[in-house]
Amino acid sequence: MMARQTATLEIVPGNLVDALQLTLALTPSTQGQGIAQREMAVALESALDARRQRILISRSSVSLLKWACLVIQAICVLIAVALSHGDKRGAAFVAMGLFATGAAACFLLIGAYDRPFIGQLSIGPDPLLQVMPEATGSSGGLRRQVPEIGGR
Repeated sequence: MMARQTATLEIVPGNLVDALQLTLALTPSTQGQGIAQREMAVALESALDARRQRILISRSSVSLLKWACLVIQAICVLIAVALSHGDKRGAAFVAMGLFATGAAACFLLIGAYDRPFIGQLSIGPDPLLQVMPEATGSSGGLRRQVPEIGGR
């Protein structure tokens, strides 16, 4: 959803909302259960916050003006290096080659992080699928029934 930019901040995943409501609906009978309930609520809020951050990152991009400024700066530095080593051609080629390699690496890194969820260097959903068994088709998922803690 994030690669296609169809995820929105307005729609909260039902599983997380259900889990949070189920967690808050429990009435702890001991201090340990109360601590566990608070920790579960904090963990679910953290999951919701991580989702919000991923959506915001998926919508951000490097503007065309920033790319143009970076290209102009790289060209200016290459010209300055060439002019400063004008009398030594070998040194000029080595210096310009080193800078061009660094600039190319810079362009690659910025391009890779420009849209982190699409393209060849994208971040896949594998870590999220490991914690969401229902998304991979297995029979896991959130239980609607709350087992009794003190019983059986």
